[in-house]
Amino acid sequence: MLPFAELHLHLEGTLEPDMVFDLAERNRVRLPWRDEDDLRGRLSYRCLQEFLDLYYANIAVLRTEADFAELTDAYLARAARAGVVRAEIFCDLQAHTARGVPAPVVLAGVADALARSEADHGVSSGLILSFLRHLSAEDAVAAYDSALATGVELLGVGLCSSEVGFPAAPFADLYDRARADGLHTVAHAGEEGGPEYVWEVLRELGAERVDHGINAMADPALVAHLAEHRVPLTVCPVSNVVLHAVPSLSEHPLPAMLDAGLAVCVNSDDPAYFGGYLDTVLSAVRGLGVTPEQVATLSRNSIEASFLPEAEKRRLLAVG
Repeated sequence: MLPFAELHLHLEGTLEPDMVFDLAERNRVRLPWRDEDDLRGRLSYRCLQEFLDLYYANIAVLRTEADFAELTDAYLARAARAGVVRAEIFCDLQAHTARGVPAPVVLAGVADALARSEADHGVSSGLILSFLRHLSAEDAVAAYDSALATGVELLGVGLCSSEVGFPAAPFADLYDRARADGLHTVAHAGEEGGPEYVWEVLRELGAERVDHGINAMADPALVAHLAEHRVPLTVCPVSNVVLHAVPSLSEHPLPAMLDAGLAVCVNSDDPAYFGGYLDTVLSAVRGLGVTPEQVATLSRNSIEASFLPEAEKRRLLAVG
């Protein structure tokens, strides 16, 4: 099995229906869904907002440090079966503190599972604090401060949530601060928004990786820039189809992105909501006509795009 790094994975998006109901019972949370089948029947969306409404309703069951540890460990176990050897996981801290769950509860639980991930699952890991771009930069600063105060080790910072109409530029000072603190920087762009959103996170935030980036293909100058500078693009093909960012899998630009020499890798994004983990995503892209050699390129790109030390990258590349 080829080794893969999963670099675009929202922890909250791994909350499977059975765990939703288990945690709801444990924490005495009343859900708006009758049962698991009712919830599973809602896992198709006419727009991004319908997905987000479901997503935020379900995370209400996450209340304790143990809940966050259990969620993280369940993802790591499943990811390992899919061939993931490295996971750099997004945590949307603001979504939890806004509903009264303190940052130390969230991050200590996640960190506990991550600390055991290599021994328990053979998956090395890192935590990326992902800011919600529909909220203010001031709110993001408060989240960053609260995360640092916990003492939990962070790998980097990111930017996610609704893209169109919410510019990245206001977060530039916070990104500068994170870099000064020794953290890596990534940002969502170019899924809902056009190429200008990708240019913005590169120019204003100095993002090392672009999460999604599929709409970059509409701008030849941007494609040339991304290829020349080997800027990683963490593409999520199945997610893109489910959220109607592309009309169908057969029309996904992944093959064209590979042909253009872009440093693209594939990821599962929110697998509990979008139909599968990395092995499912890889099966889907093989159906696009992606060759075994291109799948090996996707594996290699994912390892090279990770924030692992260079020696560990070389070791994993040798395995692949």
